[in-house]
Amino acid sequence: MNAVIIAVFVMLVLSLLRVNVVLSLIAGALVGGLTGGLSINQTIEVFSNGLGGSAEVALSYALLGGFAIAISTTGLPNLLVEWILQKVGREGDSKGKKLSKALIVLSILIMACFSQNVIPIHIAFIPILIPPLLRVMNELGIDRRLIASVLTFGLTAPYILLPAGFGQIFHEILADNMKSSGLAVDLSDIPKAMLIPTAGLVVGLLVAIFISYRKTRNYQQSKIEEIEKAGYSKAGIIFSIIAIIAALLVQIKLDSMIFGALTGILVIYISGAVKWREADQLLTEGMKMMAFIGFVMLSAFGFADVLKETGDVESLVKQSAAIIGGSKSLAALLMLIVGLIVTMGIGSSFSTIPIIATIFVPLALEIGFSPMAAIALVGTAAALGDAGSPASDSTLGPTAGLNVDGQHNHIWDTCVPTFLHYNIPLILFGWLAAMIL
Repeated sequence: MNAVIIAVFVMLVLSLLRVNVVLSLIAGALVGGLTGGLSINQTIEVFSNGLGGSAEVALSYALLGGFAIAISTTGLPNLLVEWILQKVGREGDSKGKKLSKALIVLSILIMACFSQNVIPIHIAFIPILIPPLLRVMNELGIDRRLIASVLTFGLTAPYILLPAGFGQIFHEILADNMKSSGLAVDLSDIPKAMLIPTAGLVVGLLVAIFISYRKTRNYQQSKIEEIEKAGYSKAGIIFSIIAIIAALLVQIKLDSMIFGALTGILVIYISGAVKWREADQLLTEGMKMMAFIGFVMLSAFGFADVLKETGDVESLVKQSAAIIGGSKSLAALLMLIVGLIVTMGIGSSFSTIPIIATIFVPLALEIGFSPMAAIALVGTAAALGDAGSPASDSTLGPTAGLNVDGQHNHIWDTCVPTFLHYNIPLILFGWLAAMIL
């Protein structure tokens, strides 16, 4: 059996059984390493060495958590909550509540989409925007699985389709690796080729909004009220807005979430919006809030390095290519399924492209796929699993914001909904694109 399939299977089953994701990743890496021919000492060594690759990411998220808590103490989130509550309408006013629910969902969707292309901050906005809105969501009975689905859509669909911000990076990686694998493609063709697969994500989003999670879901409001303690002042609001802008500018200029978050924290502390004697405790609380995502990312890098060390990632791709024969429809389906398995394990579509493009591009050309169809296949195969993977920041980010009161499970409330609503449509529409283009 292929070590990648076994490792991902073990990791997913344990996660679904509510075993902590970090422990699931470690167990999956151990089983995968041993299955792939590594000794237990080699597996542990490779896993441990892989942890260093995500140190910057883990520190970034920890500082973002501290920045989010610092912002919350200025009272800006409370002001936002009060403004939205005024728009909710009187109790029993169903029309007002429906409009408010639509406003919240639309606002979060727009912000998530902007975070990939227009204002490339990725998940940095989530710990600042989402926790203060939980009280309003509870008032409206909004199912947090809906918000998780909306956030994950916004964190994935824009970069797959649009060549700006993170989308530009994704498209360039896709084009470069396809060229090095024997097929030169024009960057302007990538959005056209990815239009049909992205339509699958749109369908999944619409199903989540209007069918799966349209009903109300009750949460314990008291847990939210325990989190909201700060009042607000005009000076605190002004300095918190300045801090957010400063953090955004520094992050974009230096391409560093660490220094962006650090800048925001310093602005708030120096302004006096947060008292110095409270600074250490607040920063610690913020780091605790984002500690989960940091530890999962650390473990995910180790997990991915073990899978790569076994050599079974390339083996899986080659084995799939060997059984395809000359069938276009079977080839397209197997390519997408292999992409799903690899990305579910690695947790990053950007890291998956170099692995699968090497084999998939020559195979697609040999079978007779057009260049546009090849782009759609490789791009979709890489993106599959980004939504739904327990180790992907596209799922970890939403969980970090929605679970601050302990009422949102990472696997069953984020990963399972996003897997069902996005990965399945991506396979169907990616296959359709390969057949049509």
